[in-house]
Amino acid sequence: MRRYEAVVIGASAGGIEALRALFTGLPDDFPLPIAAVLHLHRSTKDELINLLQREVRLTVKYAQDKEKIKNGVLYIAPPDYHLLIEDDSTFSLSVDEHVNYSRPSIDVLFESASDAYRGHIIGIILTGANRDGSMGLKRIKARGGTAIVENPQSAQFPDMPLAAISETEVDYILDVKEIAGKIYELVGAV
Repeated sequence: MRRYEAVVIGASAGGIEALRALFTGLPDDFPLPIAAVLHLHRSTKDELINLLQREVRLTVKYAQDKEKIKNGVLYIAPPDYHLLIEDDSTFSLSVDEHVNYSRPSIDVLFESASDAYRGHIIGIILTGANRDGSMGLKRIKARGGTAIVENPQSAQFPDMPLAAISETEVDYILDVKEIAGKIYELVGAV
C-alpha cells in the first residue's frame, strides 16, 4: 500500500458547502495534514474558520508563514495569499501575482505540494467556475500522486472538475459525499 503524507484540496464557487460535506465525513483522528485553497474574498476573516470548526472534527485554521505542518489539521489558505508547501514540511505564504485570476491559487498549492511530497500526496478538485487547479492536479498525477475530482454532474459548479478531467487522467471521479470515504480508504485508516 502506498504511504501518503498529505492531502491538498482546491475549490472555488460552491466550495464552502463542498468542504463541509467532505470534512464532516472525516474522523477527528485523521492521520494526515490537509491543506485547502478556496477562492475567498480578501476581506474574509475568521467566519469561515469558525463555520468549518463547528461542523468538522479536525482542527481547522488558516495556515501561517513558516508554520510546521502537523497531521490531523485542516489548513486553509489565508485570503489574498498564495499557500505553498516547502520541502521541510512548512508552509510559505506569498503575495506574488494572481494565477488563474486568483490569489490564493489552487495550482500554486498543488505544484508546490507535488514538489515537496512527490507521489505521496492526494490532490482533490471540487466545485468551481474556472480552470484553477487543473494544471496542478496534472502535476500531482505526473509525480505519482493520486488525483480525485468531484463528479461534474453533481458539483454545484462543474467547470473546475471538467477542466481537471480534461487535463489529466484522474484516479477517481466521485460525488463529494463519497470523497471522505475514499481518502480514508487510501490512507489505510480503515
